[in-house]
Amino acid sequence: MSLRMTGSQTVGPFFEIGLSYMYKTQLAPDAPLRVRGRVLDGDGAPIPDAIVELWQADARGRYATTLDNQPAPADFMGFARVPTAADGGYEFRTCKPGRVGEQAPHISVHVLMRGLLKPVHTRLYFPDEASNAGDAVLMRVPDARRATLIARAAAEPNVLLWDIHMQGEHETVFFVY
Repeated sequence: MSLRMTGSQTVGPFFEIGLSYMYKTQLAPDAPLRVRGRVLDGDGAPIPDAIVELWQADARGRYATTLDNQPAPADFMGFARVPTAADGGYEFRTCKPGRVGEQAPHISVHVLMRGLLKPVHTRLYFPDEASNAGDAVLMRVPDARRATLIARAAAEPNVLLWDIHMQGEHETVFFVY
């Protein structure tokens, strides 16, 4: 008998039971931008019960809570927790964040899913953003892998597409703290 290793071995599902009261899909009031994609395992199969957690600054580059006493507007949360659907899909609404210091506009992303002992962290960057070229974090990523962090424009206006590949040939770059 020969056994083939699969892309992931997990237990669960637990997220639908314990975290659904915290799901939120809008990071900013009157958010003009939609971001959608799928979370996929190493074989390219959808992960149906992951959570995509998002943190971002407002359009001026201010977080909802900041140490410089200049927080974002009171109606700006800058945080969402989005579950994936049966097809691994997720969608959220937001505004494009402003630059934070010398960093290009980006959204910090944590992915939680069964089989992971800790969430993984990555970033979503915006396409056609001139300041991407000077972002110190993005520039530390090898050229061949940088595209895994940059969303792409959809045919629809104000829609970006960004898939998160947990493993495999198209694996998204994840950061270690």
